[in-house]
Amino acid sequence: MRSFTTAWFEVCFGLIFVASGIFRTASTLSRRDRHVRSAVRRRTRCADSVFPTHRRRIPRTAGTSTRFEGTVVKIIFSRAWAVRAFLLLMAAVSPGAAHAQTAVRFSLDFRIEGPQALFLLGLDRGFYKAEGLDVTIDPATSSLEPITRIAAGSHDMGFGDINSLIKFRDQNPGTPIKAIFMVYNRPPFAVVARKSRGITSPADLEGKKLGAPATDGAFAQWKLFTKLNNIDPAKVTVENVGFPVREPMLAAGQVDAITGFAFSSFVNLKDRGVPLDDIVVLNMADYGLDLYGNTIMVSPKFAAEKPAAVQAFLRAFLRSFKETVNDPATAVESVLKRNKLAKKDVELERLQMAIRDNIVTEEVKKNGYGAIDPMRLDHAIDQIATTSQFKVRPKASEMFDASFLPPLSERRVD
Repeated sequence: MRSFTTAWFEVCFGLIFVASGIFRTASTLSRRDRHVRSAVRRRTRCADSVFPTHRRRIPRTAGTSTRFEGTVVKIIFSRAWAVRAFLLLMAAVSPGAAHAQTAVRFSLDFRIEGPQALFLLGLDRGFYKAEGLDVTIDPATSSLEPITRIAAGSHDMGFGDINSLIKFRDQNPGTPIKAIFMVYNRPPFAVVARKSRGITSPADLEGKKLGAPATDGAFAQWKLFTKLNNIDPAKVTVENVGFPVREPMLAAGQVDAITGFAFSSFVNLKDRGVPLDDIVVLNMADYGLDLYGNTIMVSPKFAAEKPAAVQAFLRAFLRSFKETVNDPATAVESVLKRNKLAKKDVELERLQMAIRDNIVTEEVKKNGYGAIDPMRLDHAIDQIATTSQFKVRPKASEMFDASFLPPLSERRVD
């Protein structure tokens, strides 16, 4: 099959051939007019020699003169039209115009905050467009929503919790959504509490009130967290709270602890004026959870019909991802331009926490961005199975498809 570049050059050469024909025709007309002009001059000189007093009275309606003037106008317009037509046709078959942009609807995992710069920077710098993609990126309410959006067909790809995806796939085997690029190699799931409320370790949560949004990705791991840390869940009062009031309620002392992503809840509490020495972050990964976190996932239909677009998206994302990791202070501007209420220092700290604690891990330094360790993912599935009963236990190879990843040489940590 001919490449797009080859086809484009063939079209260009064809247009040049057509344009050259137009110019040759115009040149022929021009030579004909030069002959006409010479004839007019000869007749004029002859008339002047016979009737010198009538030199300036040759009628404007003389057939030769009229034909000359009309042809000159035709030549001028012929040449102008040829140039204009050639330029318009060249623009029409240029790579950007001839290669139609593939539309991609992408769902984030939450509202637009610091870590979303990983995706948004690529929009602002034209990385997706350069790959022939017309990408739309939508915020969400939780890391579970991208899964339901993709399953419903409203979005082609998304960024969500792989552990929730594993459970969803078990309940919905007819919707084989797959993870294709691991972003949070270490999950940001955490229980965030206040020391002044008597909490400094997981065991201290018994007898306390926990505020947790029902769709929170961290709360989805609460059962596993309590099991691994010998916490009696019956001794913890769980109150279903909304995301907007979660940190305000903890700051006001209405709850003793909350679940959330560490970089989200910690920075929010700090921004609300809660003293740093009073904030306790219990990262679940430090207390037995050997899980992965958020991943890029893709609709099975989109992956089957447009695999090249999926690969192109990951190439563009990888550029955006690496530039964000290497220069978060600049990348966070892509967040600020879309969230007018955001503060640069707050969102930059949130992004830097995610990079340090969840993205650039020892495993990533060894295996490159985006990849997973199949044995670790299998172990994570085993952990999930201790608190969630699978209809059919999934395999790591069924959940994560590495075939769309860019080459390892491009995914190395700089």
